[in-house]
Amino acid sequence: MSVDLPHAIARLRAARLARSVKPFLARGGPKGERCAGCRLVPTHCLCALRPDVPTRAGMCLLMADIEPLKPSNTGWLIADVVANTFAFGWARTEVDPALLALLNDPQWQPYVVFPAAFADDARVVHEVTHNDNKRPLFILLDGTWDEARKMFRKSPYLQNFPVLSLHPEQLSRYRLRRAQSEAHLCTAEVGAMCLALADDTQAAEALNAYFEVFTEHYLKAKQQLPVDVTDEVHLRLKAATHSA
Repeated sequence: MSVDLPHAIARLRAARLARSVKPFLARGGPKGERCAGCRLVPTHCLCALRPDVPTRAGMCLLMADIEPLKPSNTGWLIADVVANTFAFGWARTEVDPALLALLNDPQWQPYVVFPAAFADDARVVHEVTHNDNKRPLFILLDGTWDEARKMFRKSPYLQNFPVLSLHPEQLSRYRLRRAQSEAHLCTAEVGAMCLALADDTQAAEALNAYFEVFTEHYLKAKQQLPVDVTDEVHLRLKAATHSA
């Protein structure tokens, strides 16, 4: 039976798997069956909790080669929440024509989300311009820190866009993979901050809460422990999804 691929990252993952010459195994080896919708084991499936909230902003994820295959990838959560999420695999020597078409679409104002220290001062902004004619399109470089820096340096088609530099007020809450620095935010956390800057407040709150719930389900699955859907993080997601 065919599986409905819900969003751009799911489709990118399927395309990447189709090109693989051997099966991709998540860290730790075979884990048995995983849900195609959320990548978690069926006992800890997250699909029924996927937020349905309105968004005006768009997200464009440039993803390092195997990033779409990792069950711990949090860009997937952004695509679950933000309807206008686009995902492309990154390669130094080629670029998807659909990506170039997206970046040139007049309905969008692209912002490359990256630290100011790596960009010319003239390109750096810290806020989103609110324009009735253009919606913000946040370009997130999804990979390890080294991969993201390489993408930023070696993507000439991004060089004419403003660089949105974020100043997080808290350290990363990401507990699924080891970051090089506690101050490095994961992709979902960055996405939530961008949504807040774009005044997509409900979506920002929902994505933050959804990220916390995903982390809880992921870790409880690894520990072979049940999930309490009445705990604080689940109630916070429910409140964010149903807020006015």
